[in-house]
Parts: sequence; C-alpha cells; structure tokens
Amino acid sequence: MEKLLKKKAIILFSGGLDSAITAALAKSRGRELVALSFDYGQRHRIELSRARRLAKAMKIKRHLVLRLPLNKIAAGALVDGSPVNKSGVKKGAPSTYVSYRNGVFLSLAFSLAEAEGAHEVWGGWCGADFGGYPDCRADFFKAMERAAGLGTWEGRRGRGFKVVAPLAKLGKAASFRLGKKLGVDFSATWTCYAPKASKPCGLCDACRSRAKGFEEAGLKDG
Repeated sequence: MEKLLKKKAIILFSGGLDSAITAALAKSRGRELVALSFDYGQRHRIELSRARRLAKAMKIKRHLVLRLPLNKIAAGALVDGSPVNKSGVKKGAPSTYVSYRNGVFLSLAFSLAEAEGAHEVWGGWCGADFGGYPDCRADFFKAMERAAGLGTWEGRRGRGFKVVAPLAKLGKAASFRLGKKLGVDFSATWTCYAPKASKPCGLCDACRSRAKGFEEAGLKDG
C-alpha cells in the first residue's frame, strides 16, 4: 500500500458515486482534500446538495461550489434542454456529453491547486464511461498536465501538476466494491441525469450504468 503522505490535493466533487469513491480513496492515502464542485446550469442540479452532504460526512474541511454558466455557451442534454438518451448506451457521442466540460473543470482546478499549494487534481473518471467522452481519457489528461505545467509558475519552476484518476482502469462493479471497502455511503450519492421530482428516472444511461454496476458487484444500492 502507498505510504501515507500528508499533502493537499484538489478533488473534483460532483456528488456522484465515482467522485465519492475517489475522495474516500484519496483520504485513505493521506490527502488533505479541497473539494471543488460546479453549479454549471446542469439539469441534475440536485447533485450539488449531495456533494455538500458528502463533503460534510467525509470531513472535507473546505468545499467550494463555483457558479459556472456552461448552459450559456455549451451544448449537450445536461445543459441545453435537449432530450437525455433513455434507450441504452450507444456508440459515439452520448446525449449527455457537454462540450469540453472536463477541460473547463480541470483548468479551474489547476488554478485552485496552484493557489492552494497542491499538485494533484483527483477525479472520479471511470473506465466504463470513456467511450463517449473524449475529455475523460488518459491522453487528454496528460495534455492538460503539460498545459498546466507550461502555464503556471509552479510548473515553470519544475513543480508541475498531476491528474489522478484511480478508477480509470476499473469497471463500475470493481469501483463499487472499492467504495464498499472504503465505507462510502452509497445512499448519499446522486447519479441520475434526468430526475423527476427529486427522484432518479431509472432509465437514463447513468441510472442504467449504476444499476448494472451494483448488480455485477453483488451489492445493494443504498
């Protein structure tokens, strides 16, 4: 097991299951976390209340929620009102892809990291989700690391930044088993992209993926 290191790190913290698992793993490895969430005009804004709840339960001392109106400039069903796919996961760009969302999020996370004296940005990007999201892939993360290294004084001084994606090589079932081991409160997390009356729809890609992951892991959701 990695030696515990008491160092600060930024966690992109959506209130979803993957980000909660990632935060729990980071804490288990001795990271002092600063959580960063975004109110970006998403249709599933309920996730922000879950993020606040989780941050408190996980004793994350600093949790920032930034207002970022991507719904004013970006495309994608999560921000522009177009229909969320409910016919099962398909190849190609999913309806829930928001143009360059993770590029925007990571840029802001690197800015915060330099200000906080942190050199890691952790996120819950899961290997099972990579197909339709080009801004969730290893080559993209490496490129963002290089850009942050060139565009900051910390980077120019040889103290660059690292994107940490511990779930990148795991499927949903393996991720959920890890979350169980780490004591993550599954019931406090939010996944659904198309909620109705504050309840998961059960039909969108995110809901289907969550249900399948729990089934394959042999675990109870909640």
